Amino acid sequence: MNKAVLIGRLTRDPDIRTTNTQNGESLIIARYTLAVDRRFAKQGDAQSADFISCVAFGKNGTFAEKYLKQGTKICVTGRIQTGSYTNKEGQKVFTTEVVVEEHEFVESKRDSQSQAPAYNTQSANAEGFLNIPEGIDDLPFKK
Repeated sequence: MNKAVLIGRLTRDPDIRTTNTQNGESLIIARYTLAVDRRFAKQGDAQSADFISCVAFGKNGTFAEKYLKQGTKICVTGRIQTGSYTNKEGQKVFTTEVVVEEHEFVESKRDSQSQAPAYNTQSANAEGFLNIPEGIDDLPFKK
């Protein structure tokens, strides 16, 4: 059985492309990379996450286009697919990606927004600028 279940955050907004099927219908293809934390990172490891390439077709691609963005935490269920191609230099390149069968949100929108810095939620002053919180001294300009 070929089944993969991943929980992680998108490293960037999905790359969306549209192609036409043989029936002349439009098909959305969404590609994104999921940063998945390693459960038990070894001491001294510089990298504590794996970056997994995912591809979503059709309805899953449309969902990714509408709702997924950089930093979104999701659960992906799919199958691992390997392939290869020859690059411009004539070298054979091997690929591995997860073909998405399902994806869903792992945290609420409110929870994901609560991780943003507090100064992003402040109201603007009369001139339309955000107020700078107290205690931030390393700004490249002074009042």
